[in-house]
Amino acid sequence: MISQMGLEIQNITHRFGRLEAVQDVTLSVAPGEIHCLLGPSGSGKSTLLRIISGLLRQHQGTVSIGESVVSDASKHQLPEHRQVGFVFQDYALFPHLNALRNVLFGMSARRSQVSQERARQVLADVGLGKHLESMPHTLSGGEQQRVALARAMVRTPNVMLLDEPFSGLDVQLRQDVRETTLRVLRASKISTVMVTHDPAEAMSCADRVSVMYGGQIVQTDQPQSIYRDPVDDRIARSFGLVNLVSFEERDGRCVTPFGEWTGETRRSFKQQDCLFVRPEELFIGPPVDGEPQYDVVRMIPEAATVIYEVRGNGTPAIYVRSLATEPRIEFKRVSVRLR
Repeated sequence: MISQMGLEIQNITHRFGRLEAVQDVTLSVAPGEIHCLLGPSGSGKSTLLRIISGLLRQHQGTVSIGESVVSDASKHQLPEHRQVGFVFQDYALFPHLNALRNVLFGMSARRSQVSQERARQVLADVGLGKHLESMPHTLSGGEQQRVALARAMVRTPNVMLLDEPFSGLDVQLRQDVRETTLRVLRASKISTVMVTHDPAEAMSCADRVSVMYGGQIVQTDQPQSIYRDPVDDRIARSFGLVNLVSFEERDGRCVTPFGEWTGETRRSFKQQDCLFVRPEELFIGPPVDGEPQYDVVRMIPEAATVIYEVRGNGTPAIYVRSLATEPRIEFKRVSVRLR
């Protein structure tokens, strides 16, 4: 029975010598929620997963799973006694065991008929019902990843921890396996924490995202909210290209070289006389008399969209995103406007 309380960590701090790898982190993940930890290498993401799993004991703070405190200053529950599943980046399957026996290995009563039926059901849930007897070396990378997921799920955990589990898969396989994995976890009402360094993956997977820098969570919100309203310049840039656009305030209006800004005023955090504007918020077109004109210096295909890099006389590069189905900009000189 999955608890309705999910995962809660409060004021977690962990040090390696003098280095504070995790600093005063508080986070809650509801049952069925997919929560991504996003940040550069060394930001504390994997350390936090190891603390939640019980592989590391924090120096300060509390970890609660369901209605139970599993680790605080007075006690520390071992990993095997926590209702936590952990899927590593390399899957860690036993090469001498077939898929079914790999999954059964995670169960205490693995020889019982109930355990056998449970393992078969979980493998079927992840789309491997026909691969029970397959050895790991005969499975594709995506199939191996799903065996690892089934092994973690078979004990009916309250919490699932995923440490960049899709990074070793090719693009199409990664999307398919990711959708299967997250569908199963949501349907099972398991609180899931997934580590990634890929903003696009966090945007497409997560119900909420926590961005980590230097061992601290600097922002937690829904992915689109972070993309549209980041709390600082680092986060704005970590979610993709951003233009710093100068403006003047006239009668309470923000007037830019590309027209009047009518959306939310999102100023650059380092330069208060600039707005940050995403490339898709700009439009590129033929040159217009009386408007600033720019040269197209580069075109960057992005599958469904195209990025145009344009420059004026001595101005920084401006990036404009258009649909790939729109007519390509063949002319050298262009005007740029706010959409």
